[in-house]
Amino acid sequence: MVFRRGQKGDSDRRDRVSEADAYGDLSEAKDEERKISLADVSRAAGPWDFNELEDPKNGRVDLGALLVPAVEGMELRLEMADAEQVIAATVVARQSAVQLQAFAAPRSEGIWAEVRAEISLEISKQGGTVDEREGPFGIELRAQVPVQAPDGSRGIQLVRFIGVDGPRWFLRGVVSGQGAVQPKEALDIEHVFRDTVVSRGNSPMAPRDPIPLRMPAEAQQAMAQPGEEQEGEPGGQYAHGDLNPFERGPEITERR
Repeated sequence: MVFRRGQKGDSDRRDRVSEADAYGDLSEAKDEERKISLADVSRAAGPWDFNELEDPKNGRVDLGALLVPAVEGMELRLEMADAEQVIAATVVARQSAVQLQAFAAPRSEGIWAEVRAEISLEISKQGGTVDEREGPFGIELRAQVPVQAPDGSRGIQLVRFIGVDGPRWFLRGVVSGQGAVQPKEALDIEHVFRDTVVSRGNSPMAPRDPIPLRMPAEAQQAMAQPGEEQEGEPGGQYAHGDLNPFERGPEITERR
């Protein structure tokens, strides 16, 4: 287990492309958003609810709300709001990455349609463009998001927003790197998203509240050992950072 602070750099430069290399002209026309009954949502191949599998922890990293499948060669990054609070998990496989986050949702209605509309509006306000397309998990967003490089130059980052509604939860994935541009390069991380298990729990939660994540047992044990130095802040402390799918924050990294 390697502990370190996230650094912007290679992944940002890899994902930035010129406007001419982007998806092209993206249509601004949007169909009217509507609430979707969970009866209309197919999860026959995942992502899974904790109660749907006989052994949901088998072959997966236990992050509390999320059980993330372990893929050979993958790198798992836990993004921290502070020394203890995990706010998102990012899986990196080859030249692609997917950021995972689970949210509480109503019992009988999905929220992905509404969330898509909000994401589209926010990116448009930033000067980016968004296109709705049919993907392996249903309707997804493919976005060109303005970003600023460490040297001050401006560019765009190509990302895909994927989402699946489950029983009282919603799982969102933000795909970056080559998986946002080349479909064949996304197969590994799409497998991770599809085979992820969401453990909603029974605690009352307002719709859209993030379902709490936690560090895996290995990371907790490593941090608890006295005198062991960790990269980043002394004592394993991390600076506070808002969750931003286009920027890596303080993180813990595990390679498998």
